[in-house]
Amino acid sequence: MTFEAMWRDLHSVGRSASSGGYFRQPWTSAESELRAWFTEAALARGLELETDGMGNQIGWWRPADPTTQVVEEGAPRRTPVVEEGAPRPSRNPGVLTGSHLDSVLDGGAYDGPLGVVSALAAIDVLRARGFEPARPIGVSVFTEEEGSRFGLACLGSRLVTGASTWESARGRRDRDGVFLGDAVEAAGLDPSKGLLSLDDVGCFVELHVEQGRDLVDRDVAVGVASEIWPHGRYRFDFAGEANHAGTTRMEDRRDPMLTYATTALAANEQARLAGQRATFGRLEVAPNGTNAVPSRVTAWLDARCASDDALAQLVEAISRQGAERASRDGTQLTVTAESVSGSVAFDPDLARDLASIGDWPIIPTQAGHDAGILSAAGIPTAMLFVRNPTGISHSPDEFAETADCLAGVDALADTLAKLAS
Repeated sequence: MTFEAMWRDLHSVGRSASSGGYFRQPWTSAESELRAWFTEAALARGLELETDGMGNQIGWWRPADPTTQVVEEGAPRRTPVVEEGAPRPSRNPGVLTGSHLDSVLDGGAYDGPLGVVSALAAIDVLRARGFEPARPIGVSVFTEEEGSRFGLACLGSRLVTGASTWESARGRRDRDGVFLGDAVEAAGLDPSKGLLSLDDVGCFVELHVEQGRDLVDRDVAVGVASEIWPHGRYRFDFAGEANHAGTTRMEDRRDPMLTYATTALAANEQARLAGQRATFGRLEVAPNGTNAVPSRVTAWLDARCASDDALAQLVEAISRQGAERASRDGTQLTVTAESVSGSVAFDPDLARDLASIGDWPIIPTQAGHDAGILSAAGIPTAMLFVRNPTGISHSPDEFAETADCLAGVDALADTLAKLAS
């Protein structure tokens, strides 16, 4: 099946008829449909499929074993499905690629799925070339990469690498109050049966749509990542006093909305002055009435910086200004770091080797990825980016030209051939 055909298969899954954006949150019907699609696509290619108790998946293309009997042309290919938790013999470390299939709320089509579809298409390209890998090639799908439901980005890869534990994560709640453990169980999964092992992974390459305009400005279709900026998600709890919107004099109010508003403006100012990134993109208000002064405002800050020190300084400056405003407003501010990821420098030798394949530029990214988690776990890691003509991402307007996507498939195929030879 061609790249275009696979892309059409995914086009309507989880798509909003009103906005055109995607709601592919983990352990929902849309995500289950996507997992079933990947299962079918992997098995159709004769890949050895592994699925763990969280829904993470890898389909392995194993090198031919010269001691086994050759299957006659046209005969059905035997595709083993590996039992969860089953012991595996020691093998030559493989090359892993892939990405994720979940989305942010009302997100775009390309963030994540492009890497999965391109990985399957790259295997098709390699087989059409007659390529036989000397090392296994795996196509992975890590669950809850966006953190859009339970607030912890790259949850699937964090659990697989041991960066987070199931015991610490299972008590997380989504916006509707559903526990993570209950959501996973409702999806028919059971983490107690084990998680994927990456012991057989020698390196990881993730293809992703670029979430910016660097490649557009360079007028090239493909690039290689040098690093991921450190980033974090912080909850700002502003507490005040609920009161009547009409009878309460302005000077008598303890209004947490005013404290929040000033803090949001401070975040914008501090980030602009430092050349960094700060965004308040999510807000909850109680009691959330039109004619009431709020008693509580909870806001989530997404902060990203060029270095770990810069991130700490930015968040400290925003928090300090918020606290100073709270003291004047008669309100209280509590800041909680919910998720913080340090800077990731991808393997420089690997990046240079891959860039030399197509004379591709090496560029940084300000977005987080599963690749960053695997790199932090000690796995040599690289990323390929495909040009995004608008630079827009995490939006229904996210886009990549088909010609550039196909260039990305070829680039990934060339990369896998180099690494698996």
